[in-house]
Amino acid sequence: MKTSLALIASFFVSVASAEVVEKTVEYTSAGVLCEGLHVVDNAKTGTLPSVLVVHQWTGVSENEKMRARMLAELGYNVFVADVYGKGVRPPGPPASAKEAGKYKADRALLRQRLNDALAELKKLPQTNASKLAAIGYCFGGTGVIELARSGAEVSGVVSFHGGLDSPTPADGKNIKGEVLALHGADDPFVPAADVKAFEDELTSAGVKYELVKYPGAVHAFTQKAAGDDPKKGAAYNADADTKSWLAMKAFFDRILK
Repeated sequence: MKTSLALIASFFVSVASAEVVEKTVEYTSAGVLCEGLHVVDNAKTGTLPSVLVVHQWTGVSENEKMRARMLAELGYNVFVADVYGKGVRPPGPPASAKEAGKYKADRALLRQRLNDALAELKKLPQTNASKLAAIGYCFGGTGVIELARSGAEVSGVVSFHGGLDSPTPADGKNIKGEVLALHGADDPFVPAADVKAFEDELTSAGVKYELVKYPGAVHAFTQKAAGDDPKKGAAYNADADTKSWLAMKAFFDRILK
C-alpha cells in the first residue's frame, strides 16, 4: 500500500513539475536578423523528436505560438521559424500579401530562410536530429513543402492549407521524407490545376505522400481570425481544424516516435 501511495505521489509530482517554457532566439539568415521562438516541456529529459513551425503571411503570431505550445505538450521540442526577419510583422493585406510575395517569387530565398531556421532547431540541446519534422500554415504550408523540396533532412512535413504550386516541379526528386498536405476541398486560392500538379510531382518523384481534402473547408480553415464566412474564400472551420490536427498527430506518431 505504501509503495502504491508513493508511486501515485511521484506521478502527481511529475505532472506538477511539467512546464512548457518559451524562449526567444535571435539568429541570422544571409545577414538578416531573425527572431524565432523555442518551446519545450522542461520536464522532459534527453533529446526529443523536434518540429519546426512556419508562420502564415503575417509573420510569427499568437497562432504559431499556440501551435508550438500544443506540440510541446505532446512531447515535442519546437522551434518557430521567422522567415521575414525580426520586427517584420505585416498586419494583413495588402502588406502581408506583399511581404509573402517576396518569398513566393524567390523560392531560393524562402528555402534559405527555412533551412537556416532548421539549423537553429538542430543546435538546441533538446533536439534529436534524427527525428525532425516541420509544419506550416498558409504561407508556411507552402514553405514546409519548399523546405522538403530543398532536400532538407527531415522525416516529414505537414502543410495546413498551404499553396501547392512549384515553379520547379523537378525538385520533388530532392524530397527525402514524407509529405502530408491538409487541404480545404473548396479552397479558391489553390486551383485544381495546382493540386493535380502537386500530386503528379510527388508521384513522379516516388515521394510517399498523402493529400487530405476537407469538404466544405476553404483557405485558412485553422485560423479563427479568418472569420466564419466561407464565401470570402478564407474562413475558420472547426471540424477541419480538429481533424487536421489529429491527422498531423497520427502522422508524427508514425514517423517520429
